Amino acid sequence: MDDPDDKLAENLGCGVTKLYRKQRMREELRRKLEEHGTGDSSGVVEEIREYLKEREEIGVVAMFAALPGEVDLRELCGGEGRVWVYPKVVGNELVFCRVNCYESDMVLGAYGIREPEDGLEEYGVEEVDLFLCPGLGFDLKGGRLGRGKGFYDRVLVKARAEAMKLGVCFGWQIVDEVVMEEHDVRMNGVIAG
Repeated sequence: MDDPDDKLAENLGCGVTKLYRKQRMREELRRKLEEHGTGDSSGVVEEIREYLKEREEIGVVAMFAALPGEVDLRELCGGEGRVWVYPKVVGNELVFCRVNCYESDMVLGAYGIREPEDGLEEYGVEEVDLFLCPGLGFDLKGGRLGRGKGFYDRVLVKARAEAMKLGVCFGWQIVDEVVMEEHDVRMNGVIAG
């Protein structure tokens, strides 16, 4: 049986339908997040290490500080002879700062997310070779569903064309298709565990 809410959204127009469908997908993935809780990140971290071993040309890697239920990448920080940068919210944008030690260089910041403390060396988005991106859900065509604030889409559109963008998630976060809007930036791939 058709969902009456889906019919209503469909009748209101394409733009509303996409927004509505994205919101419904976010709600569903947040429910799954509550069910699954914090997972074991070690498999995903190992896959990222293997990915990096094969790509010595990657010098600057943009990471993220995990929210509850996201893959925790902190053990990568400071290893592999690379520059590790984390995002920091400044106004309505993300800036990236070099972090050598997650425990001592990160503080609680905007939206309750850990971010680099003030005074750490900044790296421009055009200097980043690889973006490891969080999200609520991903599809295998590069679709990414974020949390709805648009921070990653606004920063990734400024990245160099050859910079890699990889979604990082647990296997249960892979969906058939993420609803994409014109401003949404596709990933080059997904690493899921």
